[in-house]
Amino acid sequence: MRSSYCGQLNKTFVDQDVVLCGWVHRRRDHGGVIFLDVRDRDGIAQVVYDPDTVESFAIAEGVRNEFVIRVKGRVRLRPDGTINDDMPTGKIEVLGKELEVLNAANTPPMQLDDHAEVGEDVRLRFRYIDLRRPEMAERLRFRSKVTNTVRNFMDENGFLDIETPLLTKATPEGARDFLVPSRTHPNRFFALPQSPQLFKQILMAAGMDRYYQIAKCFRDEDLRADRQPEFTQIDVETSFMDEEQIMTIMEEMISHVFRSHLDTELGEFPRMTHAEAMTRYGSDKPDLRIDLELVDIADLMKEVDFKVFSVPANDSESRVVALRVPKGNEISRKAIDSYTEFVSIYGAKGLAWVKVNDLGAGSEGLQSPILKFMPEEVINQLMQNVQAETGDIIFFGAGKVKIVNEAIGALRVKVAEDLGQVKVGWAPLWVIDFPMFEKASDGSLTSLHHPFTAPACDAEELAKDPLNSLSRAYDMVLNGTELGGGSIRINKPEMQQQVFKVLGIGKQEAEEKFGFLLGALSYGCPPHGGIAFGLDRLIMLMTNATSIRDVIAFPKTQSAACPLTDAPGAVSTKQLRELNIRLREPAKGPAAE
Repeated sequence: MRSSYCGQLNKTFVDQDVVLCGWVHRRRDHGGVIFLDVRDRDGIAQVVYDPDTVESFAIAEGVRNEFVIRVKGRVRLRPDGTINDDMPTGKIEVLGKELEVLNAANTPPMQLDDHAEVGEDVRLRFRYIDLRRPEMAERLRFRSKVTNTVRNFMDENGFLDIETPLLTKATPEGARDFLVPSRTHPNRFFALPQSPQLFKQILMAAGMDRYYQIAKCFRDEDLRADRQPEFTQIDVETSFMDEEQIMTIMEEMISHVFRSHLDTELGEFPRMTHAEAMTRYGSDKPDLRIDLELVDIADLMKEVDFKVFSVPANDSESRVVALRVPKGNEISRKAIDSYTEFVSIYGAKGLAWVKVNDLGAGSEGLQSPILKFMPEEVINQLMQNVQAETGDIIFFGAGKVKIVNEAIGALRVKVAEDLGQVKVGWAPLWVIDFPMFEKASDGSLTSLHHPFTAPACDAEELAKDPLNSLSRAYDMVLNGTELGGGSIRINKPEMQQQVFKVLGIGKQEAEEKFGFLLGALSYGCPPHGGIAFGLDRLIMLMTNATSIRDVIAFPKTQSAACPLTDAPGAVSTKQLRELNIRLREPAKGPAAE
C-alpha cells in the first residue's frame, strides 16, 4: 500500500513520487493551502494539498486528527524560511496529489504530542492511542533494537537461546507466586516462574554450557516505579566460569549495548564489597554520581547526654551516622521538616541536623537544637570527622542498622537530587561479597539472594557461623539502580542440603520441593554461575524514562490491574467447577483493609 515510511524521507527523495500510509498527526489550514502532518512508526512527514487538486483538497478539508489515510504525492524541498531543523524530515515536504481515508477516527481522549499532560489512568486505558505518541513509539523501537543487540552478542559468544517452562512448581517464597489451577490434576496448582533459576541450573547439569533467554517472569508483590507483576529478564547461565569471568563478559555486553545505542563508553566497572557500600552509602546499590557519604560517629556519641545518640551508639546492632551536605545551610526549616517526614517512611523517628554557618567561630558558628547536649570537644571532633566547611548542613541518623541505612541512604539521594548535586553521566559498579543470609523479623534466616547461591566458605564453616558467611554473589549497579544480580551457584548436593538446613528446610521438604534439582546436582553437575538483568529497568535508564511502565507496551497499574482489558476479571461458574474451585466472599470490615 505504501512505497516509503514517513520518517525515511529526506533530500534524496526530491522529485520522486511516493505513497505514504499513516495517521493524521496535525491538520493546518493556511490561506487556502492545507498542511497534513502524517505520522507512522518511523516519524512524521508534512504533506501539502492546494486547491488545484480539487477532489483531494476536499477530502483534506474533512480529515481530522488520527484519521488513517493513504497519501500519493511528489517530494520537494521546502521553500526558504519554512525549513524545520527540529524534524528529521524538516527539509522536505510532499506535494499531495491523491488522498484516501482508510479509516475515520473519533476525537482522541488525549493529544499525541510530547508536551501534552495526560493522566496515567487515561494513557493506560487507551494504550493503543498512547503508543502512537512519537515518544512512546520510539521507546518500543529502542527496546526492540537493544534486545536484538543483546541476542547478537550472546550468539556471538556461544550462548544458546533456550526456552524454559512458564508452568512450573511453587517456590519457597510461595506467597509471591502467581498460581494456576490444573484442570487435569484436581486440587493441584502450577506456579508462574519468578525466574528460570532452577531450569537454567539443570541446563548446566545437562551440558548446555552457555544459556541465555529473554525471559518473562512473574511476581505477585506490591508495585513501585520499577516493579511490575510480569517483567522481562535477560537471563544468563554458564558453566566452567568463575565470578570474575562472568562479570567480565557481562560488562562487555552492557558496554556494547551502550556503545551501540547511545554512543557512550561506560568505562571501568569498579568493584565494591557489600559491607563497604552499606557503610559508606547505606545502600547495596549506591549511586556513585553522588559524592555524599555516611560517616560513622558512634564512638563520639557514646558518652553524650543526648540519649537519641548515646543509646544506639552503645548498641552493637545499631548505628549513628552523619551525612555532610556541602552548601546545605541554604535548606529552609520547612525543607528540613519535609526531609524529616521523608525518613519516617523508612522507620526513622526523627532527623537531627547541624548548620555550619561559620566553622571558624567554633560552636558559636553552628546552628542546631542538639548542640546543647554535646561537649565542645565532641563538637570539634565531629566537625573534623565529617570534614565540615562553612555553608554545610550535617544530617544525622541513629537507630537500628537497617533503619539508619535505609533512611539516611535514601536521604542522601533525595538531598543530592534536590540541590542539583548529582553528576551527569553514567556510574557503573559491581557490588560483591554479599552475606549469605539475613535475619527476618521473626529471627529466622533468609537468603539475601536465593538459596542456590554458593557460599564463599565450606559447609562446616557455613554451619558454624551462617550470619557472618559471605556468598559468591555479585550485582551490577548503574546510577543507583540494580541492573542485574547473579552468583556462582551451588553445584554439589551436600552443600545445597546444608544451605537448606540453615534456612530451616528439612530433608523431606527439600526433597518434595527441590528433589529434581538435588538429583541433577548428584549426577555430575559442573561448576556454574549466572546473572539476570532487568530488561525493563535497563531500557528505562537508557531512555531516561521515570517508570518501567513507560517502556513496556502493556503494563499493569500500581494495583496490578490492566485498565485496557479490565484484567483481572471474573470467570464463569462453569470454569470454576471444572477447576474444582469454590469462591468465598471477601472478608468485610477492618480485617479486610
